[in-house]
Amino acid sequence: MTRIIIAGAKGRMGQALARCAESIPGLAITGQFDLGQDLRGFIAEGDVVVDFTFHESTVLLARICAEHKKAMVIGTTGHTDTEQKELIQIAAQIPLVWSSNFSTGVNTLFWLTRQAAEILGPDFDVEIVEMHHRLKKDAPSGTARALARIIAEARRQTVAGLLRHGREGLVGERTHAEIGIHSLRGGDVVGDHTVVFAATGERLELTHKASTRDTFASGALRAAQWVVGRKPGLYDMQDVLGLH
Repeated sequence: MTRIIIAGAKGRMGQALARCAESIPGLAITGQFDLGQDLRGFIAEGDVVVDFTFHESTVLLARICAEHKKAMVIGTTGHTDTEQKELIQIAAQIPLVWSSNFSTGVNTLFWLTRQAAEILGPDFDVEIVEMHHRLKKDAPSGTARALARIIAEARRQTVAGLLRHGREGLVGERTHAEIGIHSLRGGDVVGDHTVVFAATGERLELTHKASTRDTFASGALRAAQWVVGRKPGLYDMQDVLGLH
């Protein structure tokens, strides 16, 4: 039995996690908490902490997990460079699955995007379009940023200096190297992502659309079951699904 503690239990994802866990055998939610509560009061009851809070809280939660040698799954996005560096350091002490998106479909999109970028090469311009609900606080989405990193890696480049966040005014011709990212916000959209590869005379579009948060919750719970008992290290959903 995998014992799971939910961080951010009152949020939309926290509620989805609790709901989906009821139908998954071999899994039990043994702790749920939210802002204002201390994880230390729950940590002994679980094997793994699943974090869907805010980026400001993730590092503190990870430190506590490391102190108590508990595994962790991070679904929170928007972390600063400093926060990311510390989380990577903590992953040397505990097994940690950190993904911008736990959907099986989105992780297939990651895989397909890498294959397309390698096959099509630099002659195809690449643009990423993402849309989320009006309440989402960070932009672009963590999934869009992950897609940009995948494309840059496939082209043996680094993301720094390549991203173009929207365009306005007389910006000049598009360069072949740049990766455009465009963020749309509105309504109750759970999460849409499209990667456009465009060349002279043809265009390839890869799209994933999520209609329920249960997709992400089920994936995060799958990751939680997978990570318990693993060696310390930084993993992602691609590892969970065996796509690496």
